[in-house]
Amino acid sequence: MTSHALSWLWPAFFYLAGSFPTGYLMGRACGLDIRQHGSGNIGATNVGRVLGRNWGFAAFACDSLKGFVPLFLLHSYGFPGDLSWSTELLLVVCGVAVILGHNYTPWLGFKGGKGIATSAGVLGALLPWSLLVVALVWGIMVLLTRTVSIGSLAAAAALPIGTAYFYPGQWVYFALATLLCALASWRHRSNLRRLLDGTESRLGSSAATKTAP
Repeated sequence: MTSHALSWLWPAFFYLAGSFPTGYLMGRACGLDIRQHGSGNIGATNVGRVLGRNWGFAAFACDSLKGFVPLFLLHSYGFPGDLSWSTELLLVVCGVAVILGHNYTPWLGFKGGKGIATSAGVLGALLPWSLLVVALVWGIMVLLTRTVSIGSLAAAAALPIGTAYFYPGQWVYFALATLLCALASWRHRSNLRRLLDGTESRLGSSAATKTAP
């Protein structure tokens, strides 16, 4: 294990790992700038809306792996068996860093996705039971409303509740869950405006014209 001081360089690495703009590169591979289509977002939902369902699934998987793989490896091999609060705090900071890298990638002028897929990867590495809760809530709400943003917002709201239930007394992880809830809600503020206006896209709707990001 690296020294405690050097270990705090990990968040910078995680930010760079999260900053890889998967959706944007997929759009370029198809000959378009994904930022000029649909909602203008580079996340999996807009990729699927513009490029097709399979591309959307691929973007979600890649963005999730950005959050899961490096954090799982650091958790399992960098700090094996270490359950101290300082280690938990470092892992949480790294998790937030990888999400911020996705949301505010320096390669695209610090504009990126909304962080749902990458957050799912982070939760899979640190809080798998919380991930199960949010996945169920997301799936149910999307099926009921056919609106991905409603599912994402409902899942974000359920995250701190699920974490408090399955991980009682682990305040560092509860703080992570609360922060991710707030960050997801903030990144979806444009969706909230469109929901209030009745203009939010639903599953199966066309996204040929660009709307506000």
